[in-house]
Amino acid sequence: ASQALLAADMIVVGPGSLYTSILPNLLGPDLAAAIRASRALKIYVSNVASETGETEGFTCGDYVRVMEEHITGSLFDIIVHNNNYEGTLPEGVHWVKMDPEQDADYALYLANLVDNGTPWRHDSTKLAQVLMDLYQERTGPLVE
Repeated sequence: ASQALLAADMIVVGPGSLYTSILPNLLGPDLAAAIRASRALKIYVSNVASETGETEGFTCGDYVRVMEEHITGSLFDIIVHNNNYEGTLPEGVHWVKMDPEQDADYALYLANLVDNGTPWRHDSTKLAQVLMDLYQERTGPLVE
C-alpha cells in the first residue's frame, strides 16, 4: 500500500465514516508517512451530512482536525466540500457545513456534490468530475 501511495498521481481520502472507515486506515504510521512523502495531489472529500452518534454538529474543519490530531499533522492539499444544502435529510442527520472562521486554515474547493435522490450522500458523477477537474487543473489538460 505504501508503494502504491508513493507512486500515485492523486490520493483521495473520503467520504466515509470518520471513526470507523477513514481514521483506521490512516493510523498505520507507514501509510500516513507514505501519503506525506508522496508527490501526489492529496484530497480529502468531506462528508455531505453528519452521522448520528458519531459526527453530529461537525463542520468540515472538524473532520480534518480530528484526523490531524490522530495522525499528528496535515496530509491534504485540498479539502473538497459540498456547498448545496437543499433537500430533506433523515431525522437526526444534519448538513456538514463550513465554519468560515474555523475552516480558513484549509484550501477548500466547494461544489454541489449532493445526490438529488438521497441528499445525505454524494453524487458519484458530480464528485468524479470535481476530482478530474482538480487533477487537470494541477497537471494540465489530458493529451489524447
